Amino acid sequence: MANPLSKSKIIAHMAEKVSTPEKPVSKKQVASFFDEFFKLAIKETKGAGKFVIPGLGRSVKAHRKARMGRNPATGEAIKIKAKTVVRLRASKAFKDAVLK
Repeated sequence: MANPLSKSKIIAHMAEKVSTPEKPVSKKQVASFFDEFFKLAIKETKGAGKFVIPGLGRSVKAHRKARMGRNPATGEAIKIKAKTVVRLRASKAFKDAVLK
């Protein structure tokens, strides 16, 4: 299996694909876009509870109830506290494209 792209390789690829001869886009501009996109995703997921990325999926803030678990080292039953988690859900179009 191939290694995933690094952040710098993703930024370089996007800068190359988005640029045109009339309007070049720098790697710094693409990096700035990703930073702002990340900040927006955090703000919206914290506030509204979800953030949709069209065609890719959405992040959803979900509450996980308290439950009983087991310590794998000792086998002892333990109580796991309730907590809020973030789930990333892939869109149907993304799943269909990847899994074909």
